[in-house]
This record gives sequence, structure tokens and C-alpha cells, in this order.
Amino acid sequence: MALKVYDGQGRWRNKTVAFRISPEEDEQLELAVRLSGLTKQDYIIRRLQDRDVVVQGNPRVYKALRNELSAILSELKRIASGESVSLDLLNTIELITITMDGLKEEDE
Repeated sequence: MALKVYDGQGRWRNKTVAFRISPEEDEQLELAVRLSGLTKQDYIIRRLQDRDVVVQGNPRVYKALRNELSAILSELKRIASGESVSLDLLNTIELITITMDGLKEEDE
């Protein structure tokens, strides 16, 4: 029999919660999870409980930030040619800004 895995407070997580989201919502969720450095489960639980998502800076988070900033640069170049700004791009920029602000506070 497999050993039970408990959370940080000694609770055994044996309930499953599932829900459907659109591909666009999935993309936004995956981005937020990558930038947080948390597991998807921990990220969703913290957000559902209206708790702060504290970003722990590590190589994975910095790589995700670098990749997203590169994608944003490509989008900004596209916009410079006269196309409109998408709401998804603005949401991504806002999420990265919040993440970077949190990392700066941690470093200080």
C-alpha cells in the first residue's frame, strides 16, 4: 500500500476537484503557475482561499519570466507595425509586473 502524502499542516488530501476551462483560460492559468514557482495545485488552492501567492525566486521562475518577456517583446514589435493590443497581452504584462515587484521586495 502506498504511503499517504500529507500537506504542510498534516492533512491528507484525498478529495479530487475538477472543472472545465477554455484553452485561453488554461493558457492564462499555466502562465500564472509558471511565474509563481508553485505547483498548479498549490497555486489554485491559494487563489481559491484568497491567500497571497508569494513568488519564490528560483531558476525555473526566472526562466519563465525571461521567456514571457521575450514573447511580449515580439508582441510589442507586432503592435509597433500598427496592429491593436490584445487584452491577453495586457493581462500578461500586468502579471509579470506584479511578479517582478514581488521579487524586488524579496531581494531588498
